[in-house]
Amino acid sequence: MEQFALDAVERLTTRPRAVYDTIGVDPLTPVIGAEVSGLDLSKELSDEQLDEVRRAFLEHHVLVFRDQELSPADHKRFAGYFGELRQMPLTGTDDGDPAILDLTATKESRYVAGEDWHSDGTADAEPALGSMLYVTHPPEIGSGGDTLFANMHLAYDLLSPPMKSFLDGLTAVHDGLIPWQGYTPPPEYVVPKSEHPVVVRHPETGRKLLYVNGGFTSHIAQLSRGESRALLDLLFGLVAREPLLSCRVRWAPNTLVFWDNRCTQHHAIWDYYPHSRHARRISINGGRPRA
Repeated sequence: MEQFALDAVERLTTRPRAVYDTIGVDPLTPVIGAEVSGLDLSKELSDEQLDEVRRAFLEHHVLVFRDQELSPADHKRFAGYFGELRQMPLTGTDDGDPAILDLTATKESRYVAGEDWHSDGTADAEPALGSMLYVTHPPEIGSGGDTLFANMHLAYDLLSPPMKSFLDGLTAVHDGLIPWQGYTPPPEYVVPKSEHPVVVRHPETGRKLLYVNGGFTSHIAQLSRGESRALLDLLFGLVAREPLLSCRVRWAPNTLVFWDNRCTQHHAIWDYYPHSRHARRISINGGRPRA
């Protein structure tokens, strides 16, 4: 690894860690992810607990809560602490609740959501702030279906200074048709398409991050088709090939994971066919990404 990249990793991993009084926060890796203990999410949180969860969220980007018995109403209440609940354009819940997306995979499934590295809904003009996935039943074999999460602040920091300068000011098109390749969207689905900066700043911390992903980004607006393809392949490949960026969440029954969709990507591993996994996801409205 180049010295500038090593320096970036060292700066990130040696920074002072926050101190928490009402919750336990145990990092999954030095650069992303933490398990949070000491909370029952089926109950309302105190102001102090909520403040510490917010701080842990900004510090670690991915929070894992184990052994949580949550009704859909509990799930929605916890998500509601962080903003307005996102209304899903397509919902698979039995009662048709537009705030809850059912993510169930069985032996009849031909694909599962999130198999490619991506950030949720970046084809929207205002992508989600974050998402909360609650797995009630992991695969019957007891393992499988892990999710990888990547730190896109660090992905930007690993780039060389000339590459950073080149990317600043570029924009990329994010197309909602990309995840549907090989399939036809329902007629009621309005396919989104948006143009966002390639490098954006986190709206709360101000830190720069790389904002293109293989799940939705089609091309870079200012480059030729060939140049765009070569550059995007390089940037997508950085996330896929560099394990230093990522943490791995192993699902167990009644686990909820809350990730910052503004500065992470994730990849759902479908390694449990023909077994089933049952989960539900709630997302929180965000804002327009800004350079």
